[in-house]
Order: sequence, then C-alpha cells, then structure tokens
Amino acid sequence: MAEFRNYKNDQSLIKTMLRRKKESDLSTEPTKNQLSRVLGLVDLISLGVGSTLGLGAYVLAGEVAVKFTGPAVVLSFAFAAVASALSGLCYAEFASRVPKAGSAYAFSYVGIGEIVAFLIGWDLILEYSIGCASIARALSGHIDKPFGHPMREYLKETFPMHVDFLAPYPDFFSFTSIIMLTFLIAWGMRESSFLNKIFTVVNLLTVITVVLTGLIKVDTYNWNIPKEDIPLDAKGGEGGFLPFGWSGVFVGAATCFYGFVGFDAIATTGEEAKRPTKDIPLAIVISLSIITLSYCSVAIILTLIWPYYKQDPEAPFPHIYQELGWQALEWIVTIGAVFALCTNMIGTLFPLPRILYSMASDGLLFHIFSKVDSKTKTPFWGTLICGTFAAILSSLFDLQQLMNMMSIGTLMAYSLVCICVLVLRYTNDDSEECKVRDNGRFRVSLMRLLSSSFNLPNSQITTKNTGRTSVKIILVYLIVAICFCSSVSIAQTEGKFNMITYAACSVSGVLLLVLCYSLSRQPQSTNRPTFHVPCVPFVPCLSVVLNIYLMTQLDTSTWIRFTVWLFIGLLIYLFYGLRNSVERLNQRRILDETYMKQIRYEIQVY
Repeated sequence: MAEFRNYKNDQSLIKTMLRRKKESDLSTEPTKNQLSRVLGLVDLISLGVGSTLGLGAYVLAGEVAVKFTGPAVVLSFAFAAVASALSGLCYAEFASRVPKAGSAYAFSYVGIGEIVAFLIGWDLILEYSIGCASIARALSGHIDKPFGHPMREYLKETFPMHVDFLAPYPDFFSFTSIIMLTFLIAWGMRESSFLNKIFTVVNLLTVITVVLTGLIKVDTYNWNIPKEDIPLDAKGGEGGFLPFGWSGVFVGAATCFYGFVGFDAIATTGEEAKRPTKDIPLAIVISLSIITLSYCSVAIILTLIWPYYKQDPEAPFPHIYQELGWQALEWIVTIGAVFALCTNMIGTLFPLPRILYSMASDGLLFHIFSKVDSKTKTPFWGTLICGTFAAILSSLFDLQQLMNMMSIGTLMAYSLVCICVLVLRYTNDDSEECKVRDNGRFRVSLMRLLSSSFNLPNSQITTKNTGRTSVKIILVYLIVAICFCSSVSIAQTEGKFNMITYAACSVSGVLLLVLCYSLSRQPQSTNRPTFHVPCVPFVPCLSVVLNIYLMTQLDTSTWIRFTVWLFIGLLIYLFYGLRNSVERLNQRRILDETYMKQIRYEIQVY
C-alpha cells in the first residue's frame, strides 16, 4: 500500500512538471503514426547545408566587414563556427541518444523535464516561423530589386497599411511562396528532399563560382591598407587587417553566429532518417564543416578583391561585380541567392510540423498536429497550419523588429541541449542509492561538502548521490555563467571595466573554472550513445558560456516579446498539456496497476 499512499505526493505539481522521459521508453512508444524513414546521409547533409547556407554567404560577410571587422571578418566567422560546432557536437550526441522527431524539445524532455521541454518546443515554433517568414520577405525583395522594385511600389500604392508594427504593405509574393513550399513539403518527404538537394547543389555551385572567379582579382594590399590611404569620409578605423581591433572581431562574431543557425533542422528528422543514430550525428558534423568552409572562403575572397570600407552591406557581391563590369556574374549570384533562399525556406519550414508532431504525440499540444497522412506519410495538417501561420507573418508584419527573435530561441535551445548532455552524462537511471549515515544522523559539514563536490574518494561508479551532486554543480555553474556574461556585456556597453564589473568578472570567472573542474571529478555514466561529445564537461560548459554571452547581446524589446510568447505557451501547457500528457497518463496507469496488484496480493494473503 506504500505506493498508493505516496500517489498524491508523486503527482504534486512540481514533480508533475519536471517528470522526464526515460531513454529506454523511447523504443517502446506506439508506432501507429510513425513517419516514413526515407532520408539517407546525403539527404540529411543537404537539409543541414540548405537550411543554413543562405543569404549569409551573400550578405553577412560584407555587412560585418564594413561595420565591425574589416578584413578580419574571416576570424569572426571562425569564432562563430567554433561556438556553433560546440553546440553541434552536443546536438549530435543527443540525436544519437534520442532518435526522435522534435530536436531540442525531445532532448530536453529526456534530460531536464516536461515543462522545460514544452517551453523549448514552443520557443522553436516561433523561431522557425519567423525564420521562414523573414526569408520569404527577403526572397520577395531579392527578386523585385533587379527590376526596379515594381511590385513594392504597386502594393504600396494599392494596399497601404499605416500601422506602426505592421509592414508598409502586404507582401502577397512572400505569402504565395510559403504556401507553395508548404504543399510541397506536405506532399511527401521524398519529393521535397529531392528538390532541396537540387537547390543546395545550385547554392554550392554559386559559392564555388564566386570563390574561383574572385581569385582572378585577389590583391593582398586590401588586407594591409594603411590608415593614411583610407579616405577621410570612409569608416576605415585604423587600417590593416584589424582596423577595428579585437573587440570588433568579437562583436562581428556575435553577428556571424546567426549565419550558422539552421543546422539543428537535421536533429528534427529522428523518425524519418534511415539510420538516425549514425547518420544524424555524421550529417551535423559534415554540414557544419561545409558551411564553415563556404563562409570563410567567401569572406576571404570578398575582402581581398575589394577594400572593406567600400563594401555594400546589403548586396556586396552584386555591387563589386557592377564596379568591375562583370554583369554576367552579377546575375549568376542573384539567381544563386534566390535558390539559396528557397533552400533556407525549406530548411526552416520543414522542422515546424515535426516539432508540433512530437509535442502533440506526447499529449502536450492539440491532437490534430499528431495526425500523419496515410498516403504522404507526413504530418499533413500540421504542415499546412504551420505554413499558413508563417505566410501570414511574412505578408503582414514588419519583420525587421522580429528578426532578433530568431536568434534568442536558437541560443536558448543550444544552451539547454548542452545542459541536457551534462545531466545525462553524470546520472544513471539504474544506479543504486548510496546512503551515508553517521550514527543515525545526517550532518552537513564543510569536509563532507568538499568531499562530495570534488569526489575526494575518487569513486568511478555513478550513484543517485553523485548524480544529485552533479546536477547541483551544473545549476550553480549556469547561474555563475549568467552573472559572468552579464558583467562582460555591461562592461562592453560602457566601453570599459569599472571596479564592480571587474570584480564580478574576476570572481565569476574563477568560480566557472572551479565548478567545471569539480564537475570533471564526478563519475560519468556508462550508458554512452554511438556518438558522444569528447572532453566532457569542458566542451558543453564552454558552449553554454558562449551561448549565454550571445544572448546578452540582444536588446530588451526582444526579451520582452520572447517572454510574452512563452507566457502564452505556459497557459496552453497549464490548461491543456498538463492534463493530457501521455507521460502523466502512463505514470497514473503504472500506479493503478501497482495498487491493484497490491490489493490482489493482500486479498490472497488474507
């Protein structure tokens, strides 16, 4: 009867909201709505490259070079690539460990708990919707620009919208383009994957063309322009390779990081990949390598063939080709950018219904999103609803104010995936409780605290006690990391370190090193997936700090809008998901079965 007496305690609100899925439960879940496994390694790499390598290759390098870094933009891309690679390794381990649709949502459900998983899933819905909408808007402008913007002028005169937070006019082209791609993705995974591969190949060929043709005009002088040769009316800084110093490189890296957003779309294909535990981690690593090489190559060529202070931040390559008289290449790059934007739209629209499908299958969102069409083997209605939502955003709203929200959700998801990797590495579901008793009384002492925090007995076996100690260290590390990054951000905003920010950065920095070492002393779980992150806990811990730092660079209005969106999602969870959670129903069924077995046993004994 003990299980039944503890039933209400087990179903307390806090325990309910923090309940986790076990990895062992994933293989036994119902498969009646299972998606079709048709994606191979090439398909996954194409999806990762296509969803990430887009307008950033044609715009971001020039914008960062002229505003922040000069020729050192290549270093900014390299630093951003390192930050993305650290998170990518954590994604790869979790994709190997949890081969399910839903990406960071599914990962955090296993690693942290239900409420955090729901909020991350809800956050990703907004991120991908805005991402798809903004790309569609950019596609419309990119096609309209070579013809002198006739579509923009006509819509402005015919359908003006005089509302501050809306766009000046409704963009019917972007609305139509999203709807068309929505039907393509809903039609079938194989068909949309085939088209995505074609677009990705054209995109890569365009990048290769840009690099090879640029080699003709390479001039190393553009990397070493002295200050006296820079025109007085130009923003050229101090000249040379680092005209704006290392601070400009790091600010540029925060901007360049957004060019790597999108590779996590691979992690949403856990139920459509043929060999998810092997192909998804490999696809993430290969995709990031291709993307990094492409960005760095474009940045090198761009700054070697044209002075950094003369770059056009909106369309750098067309501007350079106009100046050089290369009209044919100008059109090639324009067409390549259109294909790149189409692959980006597919890459941002594709994960949306998969995340909704995963959340609805777990009972946290409405059942309609979990329905899989019997013919197409895709979440048909979820795809249509997501596509329509993104299309409305692209046609009506002023997306310039919403663009920053793309990054905040991604960075938060990256951070939580890294934390989940740490939690699961240092806990074991089948570990035994190790109770420490001292004459029947438990006494907390400094020596005992140090002993458990730094594992002075040098235990190599994970127990529930070592798991709890590791989780506490991770939580403290997260809090200290927030303090450290906030202090650095405040000092950066003020332009110098004062006594308070210097002391805060010094103390919190030392604490981060101590906590990281303390965590490295704890015994790790023997349950390792096929692919696992090297150098744990140092790689995930460093990734968490970098992601939090980039989040502190976002403005206050972005945090306010993000908070409002999460509050809406929290209401949905409290009034629908909390009650209809499949995990909750399973736990109740197990408790009921245990109680009935106990009753039958007591009747037989009696």
